[in-house]
Amino acid sequence: MIVVMKQGATRAQVANVTARIEQLGCRAHLSEGEERTIIGVIGNGRPIDREPIERMDGVERTVPILRPFKLASRDFHPQDTLVSINGLAIGGRQLIVMAGPCAVESREQLLEAARAVKSGGGHVLRGGAFKPRTSPYSFQGLGEEGLRLLAAVREETGLPIVTEVMEPQMVPLVTTYADILQIGARNMQNYALLHAVGEAQRPVLLKRGMMSTIEELLMAAEYILSHGNDRVILCERGIRTFEQYTRNTLDISAVPLLKQLSHLPVVVDPSHGTGKWELVEPVSRAAVAAGADGLLIEVHPHPEQALSDGAQSLKPTRFADMMRGLQPIAEAVGRTL
Repeated sequence: MIVVMKQGATRAQVANVTARIEQLGCRAHLSEGEERTIIGVIGNGRPIDREPIERMDGVERTVPILRPFKLASRDFHPQDTLVSINGLAIGGRQLIVMAGPCAVESREQLLEAARAVKSGGGHVLRGGAFKPRTSPYSFQGLGEEGLRLLAAVREETGLPIVTEVMEPQMVPLVTTYADILQIGARNMQNYALLHAVGEAQRPVLLKRGMMSTIEELLMAAEYILSHGNDRVILCERGIRTFEQYTRNTLDISAVPLLKQLSHLPVVVDPSHGTGKWELVEPVSRAAVAAGADGLLIEVHPHPEQALSDGAQSLKPTRFADMMRGLQPIAEAVGRTL
């Protein structure tokens, strides 16, 4: 349930209610809005008698939350969450575009891609140092050397970086280099990893699993949020269906639905969602029109030579064209790029 405090409730009253919740064996999570404070109550499985709490000084009412995801729910946190990274605010009026190669291959490749992303209007550099692949014989990434290259290119371009972490033991290493930790689709329900990135207190980009429901995505976010790490960004990247003309089926309806159910920012990955570079721009436009807070785009200076996902990567000139084409769509829905 949530406890809605009265407008003007004092800090002492909030503290008293929090202490009472903890005495009941539950955890309290504060959400401080402009007008009033809301306290989320995470139970221990036993029913809670709401009436004694409702009688406490400063309490306006209590409201049960029936959905299994509590901390991710908009009921608990009515205002949109803004995830701040190096002066950027993901979830605000500005659309944040994260772009770059699927995999870090060399310093020259990464630097050329990063310069293209920055000059084209991108805000965050994406690139995989560790690559979970379907085939064990495919390129698996450069590992820590790839992380060092990402950090060096960030130093040169000023672009913050997002890169994937694959297992709990890797979290301290990747956190040393990355500004945003990415949880890939294959690891969305790797609960040990979700606990580890939650404890890291670093922004997390959480991708929807290729066969996961909306509720399962939000429950995965709940694992991270349960550690007090509220800097979670949800990512719709397409789900597996019977359709064979695209790599996945990108669920555009997930964007407004997630925005309705949750306060967390939502970005869309049209590169993995379609698997074809020709479809990236039109699907990106649809995502912006549907209310996405940002995009995750694969950009490679030479897609025909890419060691991973070249068929869905935009060349630098196409990326710049796409960004220009997104501008009027963004303005039409009250956003900026």
